[in-house]
Amino acid sequence: MSQTSMSIRLLPQHTINRIAAGEVVERPASVIKELAENALDAGATQIDIRFEEGGRRAMIVSDNGKGMNKAELELCIQRHATSKLSPDSGGEWDLLNISTMGFRGEALPSIGSVARLTITTQTKDSEDAWQLTVEGGEITGIKPAPRLGVSGTRVEVRDLFYATPARLKFLKTERSESLAVSDMVKRLAMARADVGFSLHNGQRATLNLTPEVGLDLETSENSDRLKRLSDILGRDFRDNALEISSEREGIKLTGYAGLPTFSRGSSTHQYLFINDRPVKDKLLYGAVRGAYQDFLARGRHPVVALYVQLDPHYVDVNVHPAKTEVRFRDPALVRGLIVSALRHALAGAGHRASTTTSAFALGKAQVGGGAVPYRNSAYGSYQAPHHHDPAMQPLIDGFSARVEEAPEGFQNSPDYTRENITPPADYSTYPLGAARAQVHETYIVAQTEDGMIIVDQHAAHERLVYERMKENMAGKGVERQALLIPEIIDLGEGDAALVLSRRDELAEMGLIIEEFGVGAVAVRETPAILGEMDVQGLLRDLADDLRDYDQTLSLAERFEHVCGTMACHGSVRSGRRLNATEMNALLRQMEATPHSGQCNHGRPTYVELKLADIEKLFGRR
Repeated sequence: MSQTSMSIRLLPQHTINRIAAGEVVERPASVIKELAENALDAGATQIDIRFEEGGRRAMIVSDNGKGMNKAELELCIQRHATSKLSPDSGGEWDLLNISTMGFRGEALPSIGSVARLTITTQTKDSEDAWQLTVEGGEITGIKPAPRLGVSGTRVEVRDLFYATPARLKFLKTERSESLAVSDMVKRLAMARADVGFSLHNGQRATLNLTPEVGLDLETSENSDRLKRLSDILGRDFRDNALEISSEREGIKLTGYAGLPTFSRGSSTHQYLFINDRPVKDKLLYGAVRGAYQDFLARGRHPVVALYVQLDPHYVDVNVHPAKTEVRFRDPALVRGLIVSALRHALAGAGHRASTTTSAFALGKAQVGGGAVPYRNSAYGSYQAPHHHDPAMQPLIDGFSARVEEAPEGFQNSPDYTRENITPPADYSTYPLGAARAQVHETYIVAQTEDGMIIVDQHAAHERLVYERMKENMAGKGVERQALLIPEIIDLGEGDAALVLSRRDELAEMGLIIEEFGVGAVAVRETPAILGEMDVQGLLRDLADDLRDYDQTLSLAERFEHVCGTMACHGSVRSGRRLNATEMNALLRQMEATPHSGQCNHGRPTYVELKLADIEKLFGRR
């Protein structure tokens, strides 16, 4: 059979390179990611990045790594040529023992096949620097170049996708591409606090991070990373972060997690790292979601930066050319470690709430905000009321602004003098202070040693009741109710097998299911606390969550949602008047109850205002 009549053809190398480039070079951010990772693998302690027009026009990445000699430069632009892998004594190439950021040897040839690529490099022990250019896959000869410094590499990429114009149409706006570059560089900077990063968008420097001198990523304390995290995520994260440190079966988890009240509207502020490699993994995101599910409403997401260190043989990073997806040998162990560590940290936070709520309150309480403007004089035209108003009486120092009612007939007693009144217990030394007043029969005002606390009585009590319900249910187990007629649900063969594989776990939560033919499930018992429910909808949601996150989130969330609803109806309502004893009792219960700093929906239950901040409002500071 002649070559022309064959339906299967060998693609030319030029076309092969462009196909491969489509996997590695998705957008400007992916180009800078590959170049920056090469710099990290080269031992760089400073990486400087500059891009123009969102990266479409130019991208330049310079580093102070070990650099390359002339022979290495010539070889580096060949496909699957890499310094990251080497054979063992038996000649085997182990793709599971990868400790570098890159290893596939595809980045530089892929970039060179779709753009104008120029590489200038030098080594420390050489007096010469060398330069190589690749334009649309065409390689020019290596030539001498002026030295850059002691050692390092400078890679310049211009006119991205000029060789494949159709790809240009899929790029987003300059702003979107710039944001993608910034996010990617920040993730690398969070992963490697021992390396300095600078980022310039062609108009101004948007990032300038100095390396943490002497930082050892293997033995360093979390505080070393916290400084880098606060430089990127802001001081608010530093003030509202909980330290995470846990280890199980050779897997170490460190990092920081934000308080539930310090949450965001999207999950883009969750940063996960495996052996210092930024990743985006459904299992890990699902673990974070599961740990916070008891504290945040739907649509709210925690801010976390978590670092997992484990033996490279127990994680496969060779899942996708972009290397942002990973596969664990024991995913349940990793997920369990993350969930338990986060929940332990959240429990240790006690009644602590986000400091941003106080800052927001102070911002709204600026002088003149919502107040009646002054008129005519420094005191305006206000006239004091002529009638007698007890509220206008001067307060006696040391006493509450709240009028305490004496027992009936006590005022007529000869012993009724202010000196004979027994002062209430001094609770001001407690974290949430002593109750001083109730405002609008909804908010409790308490005085602390260095400020004041404002508590939402309904939200606070809702959390207290909810936690108490969970403790009671944990003690006696989940009560189940048998269905008079088992409900048969057709889920399809795949989803049915997925749900049935977790039947034991579902049984612990009060849901009893059995196999009912091919692709169908019979539901015989449901959690009694759920009452009448859409069993079919629940099972379908369970199947979706198991497929996406490998966990039974919907049942747990619905179970706890019902608990939260019951707690809401059984709590102290807004509009109910409380006496001093009841208010102080509520404050003391909050101090003793974990997670009482936020209600079941993630909203803060109290706001703390320091005395120094209040004095600033009135110009005393």
